[in-house]
Amino acid sequence: MPAVSDDAPLLHDVMPWSVRPLRIGRGWPMAPDAATLRDRWALFTAARGEAERAALLQPTRARGLHSRVAQLPGHRTPTTALAGEDGPCPEPVMIQHAVHDRQWLIPDHRLIDAARPELWRVLDDRQIFAVQHALSPEAAEPPVSFCALLPDGRPPAGRAGLIRPLFRQPGGRDPNLAPGLVGLLSGLLAVEVTARDVLAWTAAAARATPAGCEVPFPTHPGDWRAGLALGGRLLWLHTRGERLADPAAGREPGAPRLPGGSRPYVRAPLPAAPGPADLEYDRDERELRIGTGRISPVSPAAWDRTSGGTRVLEAWWGRRTAPGAPASLEAMRPPRWTRACTSDLLELISVLTLHAELDAERASLAGALSERPGRTLTATALRNAGVLPVPAARRRPASVLDHREEGPDGQFALV
Repeated sequence: MPAVSDDAPLLHDVMPWSVRPLRIGRGWPMAPDAATLRDRWALFTAARGEAERAALLQPTRARGLHSRVAQLPGHRTPTTALAGEDGPCPEPVMIQHAVHDRQWLIPDHRLIDAARPELWRVLDDRQIFAVQHALSPEAAEPPVSFCALLPDGRPPAGRAGLIRPLFRQPGGRDPNLAPGLVGLLSGLLAVEVTARDVLAWTAAAARATPAGCEVPFPTHPGDWRAGLALGGRLLWLHTRGERLADPAAGREPGAPRLPGGSRPYVRAPLPAAPGPADLEYDRDERELRIGTGRISPVSPAAWDRTSGGTRVLEAWWGRRTAPGAPASLEAMRPPRWTRACTSDLLELISVLTLHAELDAERASLAGALSERPGRTLTATALRNAGVLPVPAARRRPASVLDHREEGPDGQFALV
């Protein structure tokens, strides 16, 4: 095993502003499809007695029927108490759940215990979020994942990590990077380095250590080019083709797809109402079995892919088929398995397969950097260059004064 330098800069310093994960506090405002959320909302607002409505809401210390909260940035939802709410369901939005799942959420601050409004303020079509995961030595998984959607930062199992937006302000302004880092790298590598380049390198080279997530930056242009090519593909994969698309580099806009010979297809129709125990994998046939339904080819690497120590495909399946608690809004599920569900599953299989194909490149880059510590930029060098330590203000959210957000009962919130 190559020796690992203990003086590489930490992601904590490379991307200094971090936000804790969302805490919804109840399961029913999130679901795999938007229609189910509208049905749940309709049932909730149809409850006339306060006791019945409270039982459906599932109050916590942070949120109850009479909680007074501001709107979420970018969403014109009511701010009156839920006790008297009788309007239509706020339009659900898609968010990133865990590393590889996408769920729908009712973007109503009255339903979410800790929504992290500072994240919603910087969410736009240029933003990329890095989600740093808690150290899990027993699971050989990348320490950071990325997404274009707002992430909830919640792993399938284990401790939640931290969310680090690439930009501190909307419109791709004010990169969330240590001041002076981009300029230092540009001078050392004799190329123009951008904030997205730094994120792509992080995707390729970040490594988990007992000290935290390290990002060993190279001082050799050849290492930098190799890392950017790998990191660009990783960011494209993580964001499902919504960021860093580049057809010339084989990264087409839109959902990533496998080549024709290895692309998964439905070989036998899936059942209309599959259950939690219906998912099986035949390793010899490279086939995913769902009751009488069949999907193939599915590589063993895609089936074995884990996040937080939990198999991704099994966790994804469980969130769509496990029954909710009786007499709760979460028990309301889609009545049938839809074509959209199947499309999502095929896309996930393709993404997991493509991720597995890049594991060897990540390991090769990590080995090369570890074997050549003199060709990496250490934390000591960053301190000598004045990049570190990071000013305390860079660890706090930026002031965003051009967002008008309604506070409780129609007042305007100061941001």
